[in-house]
Amino acid sequence: MTEPSPNAKQKPSDNRTRNESGYLTTPLETTDMPKGIPYIIGNEAAERFSFYGMKAILMAFMTKHLVDSTGADAHMTRDEAAVWVHGFGAAVYFFPIVGAILADWLLGKYRLILSLSLLYCVGHGLLALMDTPLANQIDPREFLWWGLACIAVGAGGIKPCVSAHVGDQFGTMNQFRLSRVFSWFYFSINLGATASMFASPLVLRHWGPGWAFGIPGILMAIATVAFWMGRKVFIHVPPGKSDFFRETFSRDGIRAMVNLIPLYLLISPFWALFDQTGSTWVDQADKMNKTLDFGFFEYVVPPSQIQMVNSVFVLILIPTFAYLVYPYLGRFFRVTPLRRIGIGLFLTAPAFMIAGWVETRILAGQTPHISWQVLAYLFITAAEILVSITALEFSYTQAPKKMKSFIMGLFFLSVTLGNLVTAGVNAMIPYAKEKGWTLLIGANYFWFFVWIMLGTAVLFVIWSQFYRGQVFIQGEEDRKGSGSQNEDLASTGDNA
Repeated sequence: MTEPSPNAKQKPSDNRTRNESGYLTTPLETTDMPKGIPYIIGNEAAERFSFYGMKAILMAFMTKHLVDSTGADAHMTRDEAAVWVHGFGAAVYFFPIVGAILADWLLGKYRLILSLSLLYCVGHGLLALMDTPLANQIDPREFLWWGLACIAVGAGGIKPCVSAHVGDQFGTMNQFRLSRVFSWFYFSINLGATASMFASPLVLRHWGPGWAFGIPGILMAIATVAFWMGRKVFIHVPPGKSDFFRETFSRDGIRAMVNLIPLYLLISPFWALFDQTGSTWVDQADKMNKTLDFGFFEYVVPPSQIQMVNSVFVLILIPTFAYLVYPYLGRFFRVTPLRRIGIGLFLTAPAFMIAGWVETRILAGQTPHISWQVLAYLFITAAEILVSITALEFSYTQAPKKMKSFIMGLFFLSVTLGNLVTAGVNAMIPYAKEKGWTLLIGANYFWFFVWIMLGTAVLFVIWSQFYRGQVFIQGEEDRKGSGSQNEDLASTGDNA
């Protein structure tokens, strides 16, 4: 198939159909950018501000600010808080599969996103109320559990639908823009995350948990309104109804799942490591020298705030990889999606090697500077670009048309699995200490994950040699085989 030139202006042909609500159901035949994309990007930036603003301070809140119903300190230990953080992370990435089924089967993506966004706002409200006298009437941990549960269902349920909704806006003539838009979609996520991870720890430090949890709730309400404003220009792909199950269990649906599930299992260890930037890395940062000397003034970085380095690096590295790294590597080999993911898995290990080295210095009585953790963030963020963005887009293009959200839900289960592994490991630490086991104690904890990551990366390289996929784009006839697949879509199933 000949790809339309990005510079070729073609007159739009509005032959789209509409549903009973008058919403458009098929993309406009044009090479232009879909009109709904700015609303989705704006919504995602505000929603991610709310989520990461809350998540950034969660570890610090539980270990330093949590009180009981009498107002007395009820702080959690590092290991206990890590179990809560990663248990919450596992729940957030479990509910995508539920939301995906409801969207693809019954409700459609738009209706599900809008309805669950309201529950999402309730969760933020409950967390904000923990800092009020009302929380004294209920055990704070129960209050915390319900707030996190609402956020997990809301954030998790909409997660696969939002990314699939992006892809739904494109047709056959402007599909060449899809790869670039997914990068900007991820860029908006990290723009919101950067702002929230800088601001939320400062709000927690100076104004307390009520405002620190309340402001992200306000941003979630703004995100919901922004999404609603785009309803008339979005492409609303109808739910599949019975066709969803027919396609899911069709030859193409089963083949897509059989092809992709091993991929998701192999990238789950990446999430077991990456999501510790919000738990064990925060605890480690608290023991480091966090003073930044600018000559005319000094700034002490709150331990939770160091997480914003990840988002800053994402903002820098997305265009760097798109315009410099991928074209340069393309001189030597074809930069297929599976090759990107494989390189990213190997890059994850050095980040935890640095963390292990830092922990060794801390246990020796030293106070390493926070710049060492910044270096670790550089490695793990580069890995995130290669693994997360690529796998997200790859999943969309490999999914049959009526099960896009469902496949996205399967992708997010890899994050659930990774967080469950980390939560399980941290739950084992008190038992390991009792037994005198050293495998998970001190610096060995980080080296344990290094070896898991390296072993997984090797297995991924072996598995990827046998992958063969199929591309499905809304409004286009299915295209089989790797030879005809468009590399700009990052959807080829060539060997890694």
